[in-house]
Amino acid sequence: MGITKKQMPKEFIDIIEEERGLYEEGTSVTTQNDIPDTDKIPLDKPRLWLRIPDVICVYVDMMNSTQLSATKHDKSTAAVYRFYTHTAVRIFHEFESPYIDVRGDGVFALFNKNQPYRALAAAVTFKTFAKEVFVPTVNDSTECDIGSHMGIDQKTVLVRRMGLRRASGRTDRQNEVWAGKPVSMAAKLGSLTADSELLISDRYFKNLKDSLATKSCGCPSGKQVDLWEEVDVSEDDRLDFDRAYVLKSVWCGTHGKEYCEAIRDLDGD
Repeated sequence: MGITKKQMPKEFIDIIEEERGLYEEGTSVTTQNDIPDTDKIPLDKPRLWLRIPDVICVYVDMMNSTQLSATKHDKSTAAVYRFYTHTAVRIFHEFESPYIDVRGDGVFALFNKNQPYRALAAAVTFKTFAKEVFVPTVNDSTECDIGSHMGIDQKTVLVRRMGLRRASGRTDRQNEVWAGKPVSMAAKLGSLTADSELLISDRYFKNLKDSLATKSCGCPSGKQVDLWEEVDVSEDDRLDFDRAYVLKSVWCGTHGKEYCEAIRDLDGD
């Protein structure tokens, strides 16, 4: 099994054979508890991966972004993309996400296993922005019916950098690859939501034990209610779990700041 010298130029055959050799040698996996700084993620050692247990992924992306046109409405399209993605990056950064990436019209932020409440506070903060600022602002200023999807999942990942450190003076020939469920599952959960809803997996939900994260503040009636509604996702074969939980509310206009800070601080230092 292979490619003949008459099928393609030698330089491409050499690349393929070298990579096949590395594949056949197998990989080496090192476990560490927290998400490392990007420059500590392996690149030069081709067989080395890092294994990080129970990483939390918060994934957000625009709903109906295909209505935007870079041909007919380039300035408004560019403005909408920046408004959504750059706000997400800045919010997740302020909540101390160890890793943030932009994927087209979406953003995902990764949090360590000891940051479940910080991840939730970050998600609800962005959710509040999306519902109360982004969606009405954009829908009022364009002819597009734009919304926001959100999902969270948690599971072990493998990570390394793939690509070339430098080629022809360029450094954009590499990127981090997160192999495992959290990013893809969080994105799939988000795709199941209505505008400005947040859908989370049961394996992440089980970490939210404090009532600050599961009960309302009581506004406006004074009676606390459950914030999360269980959703049966067992029929969706894209998911590797059967239950999820949806949050439809945003930060309360009276107690939101107080709850945001209190939930964020539940993780401790």
